[in-house]
Amino acid sequence: MLTRRTLLKAFAGGVATLFALVAYPFVEVMARPRLTQYAVTPRRWTPGLKLRVVVLADIHACEPWMSLDRIGSICSAANALNGDVILLLGDYVSGMNLATEHIPSADWSQVFSVLKAPLGVHAVLGNHDHWEDLRFQRDPLAENIAAAALRAVGIPTYINEAVRLEKDGHSFWLAGLGDQMALRPGKDFKRTMMRGIDDLPGTLAQIDDDSPVLLMAHEPDIFPQVSERVSLTLSGHTHGGQINILGWRPAAASQGSRRYPAGHYREGERDLIVSRGLGCSILPVRVGSRPEIVVIELG
Repeated sequence: MLTRRTLLKAFAGGVATLFALVAYPFVEVMARPRLTQYAVTPRRWTPGLKLRVVVLADIHACEPWMSLDRIGSICSAANALNGDVILLLGDYVSGMNLATEHIPSADWSQVFSVLKAPLGVHAVLGNHDHWEDLRFQRDPLAENIAAAALRAVGIPTYINEAVRLEKDGHSFWLAGLGDQMALRPGKDFKRTMMRGIDDLPGTLAQIDDDSPVLLMAHEPDIFPQVSERVSLTLSGHTHGGQINILGWRPAAASQGSRRYPAGHYREGERDLIVSRGLGCSILPVRVGSRPEIVVIELG
């Protein structure tokens, strides 16, 4: 029998459900990052070389969504994973339309200085690190503010560069690609279209032996062009689409983000792992794409 009490209960339940649906995207934004683990032996890998790689991507530092305290807790969690190497895949600056305060690069980079690993902490930049640096947009030869901040706290930051590392007598290369979407279009910048500063051939030309190569590339768009010489490509940028409802992702940060939204991909002899990242850009919304720290066991 339909009674006043039944109607009130139904109304209250409907309001609670509506509130939960509206609030949930913000709940997931602020959720504790999950640990996503992969065990991969790339086709071109040195037998006996075992490497634990910890990956942090897409911090997007700003209040209240990614505060300095929250970044600090993420760094503590990363250190506790005992990686051989920690890799930072770009987009450290805000990139948010709804933020109460933007955090200066000198502040968030200082928090990153607590990261420690036997083979070091290494970084590349993302598109937002370039887009929000107006001096760089006007003069691409100027030093990027985010890169300078990372280097100031002792974190090497690569722009089309490669470095040779070694573990247990086995060497490997770590290559960092310049960002593929670094230069925004606009009259102020005298550009009619988006341009990248990536140089994949020039980066790989610095590798002078047969050791395996790990390529850090903020956007996964480059992956179809990556040769089999690269053992594993690591990317962020996508945020897993930020909204993922049973595989439906209404938005993508780039064409490559739509093709490679998150996870491990193997095409022929080439491997790619894409992190869902930790923060948000544009809007503080995540549905079905919880923030994550990635750990990769290689070999």
